[in-house]
Amino acid sequence: MSFVREAWLFVVPPAVAGAVLFLAGQLPWAWGALVLAVLILLFFRNPKRSFEGSAAIVLAPADGRILRVDEVQVAELGDQPMRRIVTFLSAFDVHVQRCPVGGEVVLTEYREGRKVPAFSANAGEVNQQNLTVIRDAEEDLIGIRQIAGLVARRVVGYLGSGDVVERGALLGVIKFGSRVDLLVPMSYMIDVAAGDRVQAGLTRMARRT
Repeated sequence: MSFVREAWLFVVPPAVAGAVLFLAGQLPWAWGALVLAVLILLFFRNPKRSFEGSAAIVLAPADGRILRVDEVQVAELGDQPMRRIVTFLSAFDVHVQRCPVGGEVVLTEYREGRKVPAFSANAGEVNQQNLTVIRDAEEDLIGIRQIAGLVARRVVGYLGSGDVVERGALLGVIKFGSRVDLLVPMSYMIDVAAGDRVQAGLTRMARRT
């Protein structure tokens, strides 16, 4: 298993502290520091995944549990309402996000904000976040909004406008949390419901009809 580059800034300090404590003979504290380093590393794991289904299928952009499926208006995606699928990431989920479709990135927009709990109804409006919009081969716009939560330190998007991506490619990471919204056209069929567990790059979330 590999890990994204953002891990090392957080993993190295407790790992070094653990080594120093071992040399100093402080074994309980040393083991505690090393266990902390391993737990932090697991936040940033990047497991290999692949999906061979139809290009009409929209995959999960994040691991986690579906909180709700609803409808929203997103100015960056046009005048029409969009279907929104909200995924909550727990402390035990993979925190790397993947592209749900292939196509061209037409917009990336980072916004500073607050850090209210990710399950709050207004988290998508007030929290720190990064919006990525991909235009697929059928000219449909698909949005992915990475949203920080209560303890998340930073939302990181890897892509920029003009990038051409494949479905399942790395999109970004949320450092220690905590919610990802998938936005698809109203005409799409939704294949998940509240309470479902999903995996980025593997789970079918929606499909073009």
